[in-house]
Amino acid sequence: MNRVIDLASKKAAVIFTKSSCCMCHSIKALFYELGASPAIHEVDHDADMEWALQRLGCNPALPAVFIGGKYVGSARDVISLHVDGSLKQKLIEARAIWSFQKQNPKMDKIQSLISENGVVIFSKSSCCLCYAVTILFQELGVEPLVHEIDHDPEGWEMEKALVNRGCTSPPFPAVFIGGNLIGSTNEVMSLHLSGSLLPLLRPYQILA
Repeated sequence: MNRVIDLASKKAAVIFTKSSCCMCHSIKALFYELGASPAIHEVDHDADMEWALQRLGCNPALPAVFIGGKYVGSARDVISLHVDGSLKQKLIEARAIWSFQKQNPKMDKIQSLISENGVVIFSKSSCCLCYAVTILFQELGVEPLVHEIDHDPEGWEMEKALVNRGCTSPPFPAVFIGGNLIGSTNEVMSLHLSGSLLPLLRPYQILA
């Protein structure tokens, strides 16, 4: 239990998660969208950590979200805070994000692309996994906008901007649906296998 408390107090925002947990991915994506870079502790192979979270009152144990060293709750609690507008305020008070941030011009370009298109994949032409995700979306009836970074003169700067936005490093493929960061291949496949991907894509399916 002390290890959980110690880890939770080391950064302004901390999320205990499992790589196979779809709600964990959603909460991480929400924090990234709000401009936070939470510390992520995956407990896939640490049953003692998960048990310690339960003993602390985390129910369900994952995702377990801490802000400013204090337990905020699991996915439902975090979403409720986000809906009533208090989540961002908590993150600002804990200095997990700043209320005024200088916007990177490359971030503006990324924001423009994901705002104007329902499904966007930031890709590299040499990336096999990018191609696999694109084909999956097409098989599900969606034609995503595929923006190949290596064909963009500002590609290197955009790649750094994607990482700053919360994408993995290297950030390919970086998948956005409805303006929200979904993640990379692992997150997309986890959503697909759990049956959660298709409902997200349904508004963007092309009618036959």
